[in-house]
Amino acid sequence: MKIAQFSAARENDMWNTGSDGNEALVRGGLCLLPGEGLVAADIHIVDGRIAEIRRGRKANSGGIDATGCLVLPGIIDIHGDAFERQIMPRPKTMFPFELALIETDRQLVANGITTAYHGITISWEPGLRSLEQALRIVESLDRLETQLLCDHRLHIRWETYALDEMGAVEDLFSRARKPLLAFNDHTGPSLRGGRADSKIRSAAERAMIEPDAYMALLAGVAGREPEVPAAIAHLSDRARQMGVRMLSHDDRTIEERNAFRALGADIAEFPMNEETLAAAARSGDTIVLGAPNVVRGGSHNGAIGAEHAIRSEMCHVLASDYYYPAQLRAALDLDDRGSLPLERGWSLISENPAAACGLDDRGRLAEGLRADLLLLPETSTRPIAVLGGGRRLYASL
Repeated sequence: MKIAQFSAARENDMWNTGSDGNEALVRGGLCLLPGEGLVAADIHIVDGRIAEIRRGRKANSGGIDATGCLVLPGIIDIHGDAFERQIMPRPKTMFPFELALIETDRQLVANGITTAYHGITISWEPGLRSLEQALRIVESLDRLETQLLCDHRLHIRWETYALDEMGAVEDLFSRARKPLLAFNDHTGPSLRGGRADSKIRSAAERAMIEPDAYMALLAGVAGREPEVPAAIAHLSDRARQMGVRMLSHDDRTIEERNAFRALGADIAEFPMNEETLAAAARSGDTIVLGAPNVVRGGSHNGAIGAEHAIRSEMCHVLASDYYYPAQLRAALDLDDRGSLPLERGWSLISENPAAACGLDDRGRLAEGLRADLLLLPETSTRPIAVLGGGRRLYASL
């Protein structure tokens, strides 16, 4: 049975958006406005954009009643790979991509995420992170576009030893919605014995082969290590030419971060230690850390603490990483703990990732921008409504 699309006519009836569905009013809420904080205001939406912000709550009826709610910009996720758990919820057990991605889409919007960059890994490995599967994910996202609610985009995680896959990575640079390119290296640490046996077993399960076969593949990849620096230089050059923004992932040393910055990768994603983090901050890099790190009170793998980095003004963006609910909850937790007031904490998941990704049409509640927003009851940690481009994405009203 094919998955049915919900009725647009029914959506308009529920949301009272007007006879043609091109207008909407969000009234009675406390709106997070740039440079002003939380302000009582009504938001008038026309053709998917914020047409007017009327401070002082002018409307008494009609539209979407946001009384008792915070009205916040839609969340932008610069790096999320929780979709992999929808595709492969158990080792060596894969589900149809259509089912997995539609379920992912529902999770995203229910957690207030209106723009999602999916961390799609292109590796030398077989299985889930192979080029074949990566391209299938991209094709599935494209084919399902009219059924999906969130604005889905690509965060290409290129494993720098995946030398034979470079042409396919480069082909993705020409997409109308520009992807991000992250330079990943989980191969080098494995070759130098820097990864525990448990991680090797997990990688083998993800690759859908036995650990011995994985280690044999790894040994074969090792011989191509001298080719890696030139490959990184080539792909970064092409990315710059194509206007693709670049990140380096898990930088382990100051020298490594400096080298990627010199290539144009001025976004430092998950620096691995305090020294590298501090060097990135001194150089003005955009620093991305994980929202789950904040929610859990520390890193799951012993890396630097995100909340400490935020207090030290050495974190600019929080990503969902592997858990979609974490971004919203992290912004609320930072406020509750006195680490960062909500208006500043929210910028870590909205305005700042928009700027890092070159999205100048979203991330803030301002006239002329996309009407991406969520309604959060003042006494709750869960949105009751989410709009993307003025369209209803989620509602529990």
